[in-house]
Amino acid sequence: GSEDNVLWIAMAGTHQIWALFLDDGKLPKGSESKAGTCVRWAGSGSEENRNNSYPHKAGFAQPSGLAAAPEEPWSCLYVADSESSSIRTLALKDGAVKMLVGGERDPLNLFAFGDLDGKGVDAKLQHPLGVAWSPEQSLLYVADSYNHKIKVVDPKTKQCSTLAGTGEAADTAGPEFNTSCFNEPGGICMGDNGKILYVADTNNHQIKVLDLSSKTVSLFPISTDCTDSVPSKPTKAPTLPKSAARKEMPPVVVSAGQTLVISLTLTLPEGTKLTEDAPSCWTLSAEGNEWLLDEPVVTGDIMDLSKPLSISTKLPAVIKDLSSHPNLTLSVWVFYCMETGTTCMMKAACFTQPLQISADPKEEEITVALAHVF
Repeated sequence: GSEDNVLWIAMAGTHQIWALFLDDGKLPKGSESKAGTCVRWAGSGSEENRNNSYPHKAGFAQPSGLAAAPEEPWSCLYVADSESSSIRTLALKDGAVKMLVGGERDPLNLFAFGDLDGKGVDAKLQHPLGVAWSPEQSLLYVADSYNHKIKVVDPKTKQCSTLAGTGEAADTAGPEFNTSCFNEPGGICMGDNGKILYVADTNNHQIKVLDLSSKTVSLFPISTDCTDSVPSKPTKAPTLPKSAARKEMPPVVVSAGQTLVISLTLTLPEGTKLTEDAPSCWTLSAEGNEWLLDEPVVTGDIMDLSKPLSISTKLPAVIKDLSSHPNLTLSVWVFYCMETGTTCMMKAACFTQPLQISADPKEEEITVALAHVF
């Protein structure tokens, strides 16, 4: 935002622009909002190419890219309005929405696309996805996705012209702007004080670097070498959210060399199921008494809650300090969804199990049953 206290969000699905307050503040003509508040700023929700001096009456069509130009005389957000194939401006002082380039004057015609350099509505784009503002040059750069080109717009004259790309969707490219090829470029941002443009060339799986002074294109080097193919073991359990349920269990008597089995029954709310492919997991740790476990943190996945989880750990064969009262901590993170619908959530729980060390060695396993209903 103009005062760095607002994060602007392009809501493509609801055809609106929203504002998330990072600090307390207010939008033009709006009431005070607390930090963390998220509000609609512009867009009626109808999928249209409708400009209006009242932001809630304006209509967008899958707005995707945003670029802020807070400095005068621009003082606006530039919006890549993908489905109307246009670039719009949203005034920071009052929220007025205006056409910059592309699209068409009929707000209901979302098929006014093409590939044509020109001024204002006479210029044609096709599904632009990204915009980047250069305050040094007072120019706007556009990732014109389905035209496989990068366009440049002068907001003072509303002139839109091709900067780079032949228009052919290809992964071979010459080093010059006019011989370079893109394939549905989607993301775009400025670098090096307006001297460089970075482009996410989506279907080529590349980041391209456009040098605006030499008008040449190069690849941003991305290393795909895997230096460590084996994930390192965690040395401490991840932090639990503040909302996690916490339970302390009654102490259990154990002896050296004995196997302790924790049987954990977890019950999800009615009408929900574990989220497929989400990282539901458990960790077992003994902070301050790491000698109890083979590793600083023992971890496992949670794939099925139809039967209790069985987590076993064998105590060391020799325990020097029989007077110690160490704790085992079992933490669980569960991701689950409604069986009908798309609502998903994450819940966590933590169980503290105190141990009393016995000098009398026992061979048999000892089982502790834990249960929790989310």
